[in-house]
Amino acid sequence: MASLSQFLLFFSFLFCLKNTFPVLGFQSNFALFPVAKDAATLQYVARISHGAPLGSTDLVVDLGGSFLWMDCNSGHVSSSYRLISSCSVNCSRAKFHDLGSTSCLLNTNCYVSPSNGVTGSTSMGELVEDVIAVDSVDPSDVGQSTTVDHFLFACASTFHLQGLASGAKGMMGLGKASISLPSQLSSSIGHPQKFSVCLSSSTGVLLTGSGDTVFGTKIARSLAYTPLITKQNDYFVNVQSIKINGRRLAVHEQGKLEAKLSTVVPYTTMVSSVYEIFSKAYVEAATKMNMTRVETVAPFGLCFSSKGPLVPEIDLVLQSEMVKWRIQGRNLMVKVSEESVCLGFLDGGLEQSSPIVIGGLQMEDNLLEFDIGSSMLGFSSSLLLKETTCSSSLQDSKLKQFF
Repeated sequence: MASLSQFLLFFSFLFCLKNTFPVLGFQSNFALFPVAKDAATLQYVARISHGAPLGSTDLVVDLGGSFLWMDCNSGHVSSSYRLISSCSVNCSRAKFHDLGSTSCLLNTNCYVSPSNGVTGSTSMGELVEDVIAVDSVDPSDVGQSTTVDHFLFACASTFHLQGLASGAKGMMGLGKASISLPSQLSSSIGHPQKFSVCLSSSTGVLLTGSGDTVFGTKIARSLAYTPLITKQNDYFVNVQSIKINGRRLAVHEQGKLEAKLSTVVPYTTMVSSVYEIFSKAYVEAATKMNMTRVETVAPFGLCFSSKGPLVPEIDLVLQSEMVKWRIQGRNLMVKVSEESVCLGFLDGGLEQSSPIVIGGLQMEDNLLEFDIGSSMLGFSSSLLLKETTCSSSLQDSKLKQFF
C-alpha cells in the first residue's frame, strides 16, 4: 500500500472549514477526510488524526457503521483517551438503538458492540472519548489546526481487524447513529446534518457537512435527489425499475426493489431471482452490440472480450422516470486481462437481505450527498460524463495539489 500511504500522508494535513457557525473558536461548515482505495481488498481507507500526542490512524470507511472503532492497543496509542461510565449520558447515546443493553452499574465502564462490516462479525469494546484534529482548508491559510474534544469511539480487540485492508486499525462508521462520525461532527462543529462521499479508484474524499465550497456550485447544482431510507444504520433507496439500454426489465414481480448502499462491498450484488433476469437481459443487450462472451473469472458471472469501446448501460429508475441513476463504462466493467472485461454486478445468492446492494465500483466518481436532516440522497451519476472526476472536481487549487 505504498501509494495509499503516500497519498494519506500528504492529505493528513488537511480536513475542514468555512461557514457562519462560531464553534470551538473557529468557523466551519465541513470537515474533509482523504479516502484512498486499497488495491488488494478494494476497500476505501480514510485517515483520522487523534489523541495525545497527535497521531494518525487509517480506518476502513463503512457507510452503515454505527460509530468509529479502532484497535487502541496497536498503531498510534493515545495517552489522552478516557473511558466512559456505563451510567453516563454518552453511554446511553451510544446504546440508543440497543434496547437490550440499557442498564448500568455504578463504577463500571460502558461497553458497546463494534461491528466489522467486512466480515459481518461483532465484538465487545469499551466506549472512550478523545481529541480529534480538524485542520483548516481556508484559501488564505491551509494547515491551521484546531481540535474537537470529547469525540466518542470504541476500542476493539486486535482480532476484530480481520479482513480489513493492511494497515487499517478499525472502521469509520457513517450511519445515522448519534455517535457516528457525521453526527458527532455536526453537533460539535455546527455544520449541516449531511455528508458527501466521492470515491475513486485511486484517491477520493469524504466530507461531513456541506461540500458546495469544495466541489463547486456547478457540480452541486447538477445533483438529482431521491428519498433516502434508513434502517438501523444502513442507507437505502427505492428502485422502481431497472433498464438496460433503455429496455425495462420484468423484475417488478420480484417485489419492491430496495437498494442498499455499501462501501464495504466492492461490486453491486443482486438477490438471485433478480440477478437471473438481469444477467439474461444484459447478455441479450451485449449480443446486439456484437460483444463476445468469454470464460468467466471469479467472482464475476459475466465476462466479455475487451474489443470494442461500448457496453450496454444500466439505469436504476428511482421515484420516477425522470430520476435515474445511470451506470456505464468504468462503473460497469472490470478489466481482468488485456483481452477480457467482466461485468461488476454479481449474484448475491438466495438469502441476500436486500434485493440490491450497490457496491463501491458503481459509486466511484459519483458525488453522493447524504442529507440526513431532510432524508434525501443527492447523486451526480458519473462525473466522467461531465469530463471531471472526484479528484479533479475540487475547486480549490490548494487542495488539488494533494490529489
